[in-house]
Amino acid sequence: MTTLYTVLAWVCAFVGLAAFAYRLPDLLRRRHDVALWALCVYFLCSGISFLVDLDQLRLHISGFFGLPNITSLITQVAVVVLTAAQQVVLVHWSAPPDQARRMARNRVLFFGAALCVLVVASFAVGPVAQSETATSTILLSIQDGRYALYMFFYLLICAVGQAETVRLSLRFTKVANRQWLAAGMRTVTLGASLILVYCVTRSIQIAGTRLDFDGAGLDPVQWTCGSVGALLQVTGWTIPSWGIHLTRVRAWVRSYRAYLCLRPLWGALHQALPDIALDPPRSWPRDLLPPRDLHYSLYRRVIEIRDGQLMLRTSLSYDEFSRVARSLDLPEDPTSPLGEALQVRAALSRSPEEGADQDDASGIPARPPYEDFRDEVQWLTEVASSFTALGQDGRWPATRTGTP
Repeated sequence: MTTLYTVLAWVCAFVGLAAFAYRLPDLLRRRHDVALWALCVYFLCSGISFLVDLDQLRLHISGFFGLPNITSLITQVAVVVLTAAQQVVLVHWSAPPDQARRMARNRVLFFGAALCVLVVASFAVGPVAQSETATSTILLSIQDGRYALYMFFYLLICAVGQAETVRLSLRFTKVANRQWLAAGMRTVTLGASLILVYCVTRSIQIAGTRLDFDGAGLDPVQWTCGSVGALLQVTGWTIPSWGIHLTRVRAWVRSYRAYLCLRPLWGALHQALPDIALDPPRSWPRDLLPPRDLHYSLYRRVIEIRDGQLMLRTSLSYDEFSRVARSLDLPEDPTSPLGEALQVRAALSRSPEEGADQDDASGIPARPPYEDFRDEVQWLTEVASSFTALGQDGRWPATRTGTP
């Protein structure tokens, strides 16, 4: 369990400091953004709160300052500061500017006063001087009644801040108009809830020292909830920044898959009707490489497929389409993806001298194009899949003779 706690602490320290480094360039460009300042303070304090209390560093830090277990106080100060910082972020995000400034000022004053009392009390009732780990430092120190009272006060500050974070995050989630922003606030809410569990379990441990109750068994619960909760909060605050990149990557992958799926249908139409293509086709191995402007290439491929379909409609009558569909035991619906694929297969399989009567050809119902390009791509992807499947049908060559 000690190893797991150490790993969690290192991860939390790294994530907090990495998040601070990630947002620092934005801070240098937007120096008057109060919410961004508060967010960067939050990230920095979150990383420091775990870093200075790591067992590999805490004794060296204490030795540097010449104060045993000074890292416990540094951690607690960082936690109070980050608790206030996230309050400032939330009120600036969820309230009008004038109201946000007033609300932020009140919160800073409240937590600032609490922090002053905490620091003074810490030097008056400092933790035990000798201890191997940060966890054992607290467990030994709370045996002292004065330090137990001090810890109750510290936990009360944390609990008030996290409860307010839950309230403001839930309220802001309801009005957030961006997917990743709402997801980030839900993650922050979950993290704050776990930290509240940490406050409760640590309080039970402290109460146990006065009531002859051994709360050491709750130690894994409290540090797991505290570490995971902090990690979730840092992650939640960063989600709006990197979540949009995931959306773009997902959209790019979807477009690339569609680009490749449309190739067999587009290639067959281009072979029969070379004039539909604005650019000459690339070889199959080269086509596996994403084009420089994927969106433009996909757009051209969709337009060229639609042009080819329209040109082939004049060479196939509805009766011929119905005969081909019945010969393959397929639905006689020319407006379905399978129906459109069957029209293309049937038209391409005709000999050059064959042609449908123009009046008959106009009898095939046409599906109007979608106004949303993504819907059009989705539809033609299904058409292309059906087109490929029809080409693998063992009975398909029989239709080349025109017999049902």
